[in-house]
Amino acid sequence: MTEPVRLAKRVAELRACSRREAEQLITGGWVRVEGVVVEEPQARVAAERIDIDPAANIMQAEPVTLLLHKPPGHHAIEGDPAAAQLLDAAHHWAEDASGIARLKRHFTQLTPCVPLETDASGLVVFTQDWHVSRKLGEDAALIEHELIVEVSGEVLPNTLKKLNQAIRYNGRIPPTIKVSWQNETRLRVALKGAQVGQVAHLCEAVGLQVVSMKRIRLGGVSLGKVPQGQWRYLRPDERF
Repeated sequence: MTEPVRLAKRVAELRACSRREAEQLITGGWVRVEGVVVEEPQARVAAERIDIDPAANIMQAEPVTLLLHKPPGHHAIEGDPAAAQLLDAAHHWAEDASGIARLKRHFTQLTPCVPLETDASGLVVFTQDWHVSRKLGEDAALIEHELIVEVSGEVLPNTLKKLNQAIRYNGRIPPTIKVSWQNETRLRVALKGAQVGQVAHLCEAVGLQVVSMKRIRLGGVSLGKVPQGQWRYLRPDERF
């Protein structure tokens, strides 16, 4: 009987490559054991049939970006256990149309981008791609945020006009802002370079209080119909 060995060792022998390359092939989802994809290099195998995808290329192991519909009360910060619990296979939106095959390595080394208030819900970006994190960081002042804001308080005749005027926040006047009523209590706000606390400040300046807030778009990327507490992949055709 064949003595069980680590899958990475067997793949290295079959592929005639280094152990490190073998591990990358396995975590990249290109290795099947008895027809089933196995992503753990440390898995033990003996006489099982092992197939390596002929198109396997570790250079094609592209980083991914996850778009989470954050529930209120969660912190969108690196290392937050509550948010991390939602970034797993169980919370992957079943209707994700990205075409990206989910892998375990997609849940590691994720960097949160573009802060969102803890009490707010909506689109939060977690990425492995330094191009995405740099874009959202360096161009933060140019990225437009679209939010649905539930408000309370007395609505005066000039409330909407005042909201669409530049109201200074933290010493900065927003370059552009577009505010409209979605219904009697909900505002739709599109604001470039939005900062944490800025929308509440705008509302308070006209005598309104924020009841709830949901971010539905960042730049050219919309949250879509992703349910609260679930996530989807950023599609290859989407750009912030």
